[in-house]
Amino acid sequence: MQETAALFLVPTPIGNLEDITLRALRILKEVDTILAEDTRTSGKLLKHFDIRTPMHSYHAFNEHRTVEGLVKRLENERMALISDAGTPAISDPGFLLVRACLKEGIEVECLPGSTALIPALVNSGLPADRFVFEGFLPHKKGRQTRLKQLAEESRTMVLYESPHRLVKALQQLAEHLGETRLASVSRELTKLHEETQRGTLSELINYFADSTVKGEIVIVVEGKS
Repeated sequence: MQETAALFLVPTPIGNLEDITLRALRILKEVDTILAEDTRTSGKLLKHFDIRTPMHSYHAFNEHRTVEGLVKRLENERMALISDAGTPAISDPGFLLVRACLKEGIEVECLPGSTALIPALVNSGLPADRFVFEGFLPHKKGRQTRLKQLAEESRTMVLYESPHRLVKALQQLAEHLGETRLASVSRELTKLHEETQRGTLSELINYFADSTVKGEIVIVVEGKS
């Protein structure tokens, strides 16, 4: 690794700690500072791999006010940005810092690694040659508008959802896209209780309506024919 100042975006496992790469471990040991979404969560990961690099918090609630100071430090430091799980800036903080670094001519490098959307997409059995990643749908304002737009989407759609909103999200998708639209729901990917259920939106609603759902959720939905 070059000794010049730089920001490294380092993916971390979404469950199974064996999914971290050798390169990621090296970078996390060599940088001056690790920016972590939750230092308590990341602390467990670093302790497991005996990584003693200093950590600082960088999360959705402080990123706007800390970006300027971090960019100033990055003129002379090497930093790694990690999220609680997966790749930074994918439905997680990171975009603002990356944009600011590039504007100031600071080197940015993103390592390949774990992310929930690709395993869920490939495992769904739905076409994966062309797809659209929606992340989390708006909770309130703009949600209905977005669902109406998705009803006309011909590509496979990938969405993130929280467990307590899963059934409501499936019901709304069925309302706008049709109950017979094929879909899959993946949860706890790479973990002990990993599960993927496939079927029509109606079948998935019936299955999860009587279940206690836990873990991170990825919904994959067939595009319009």
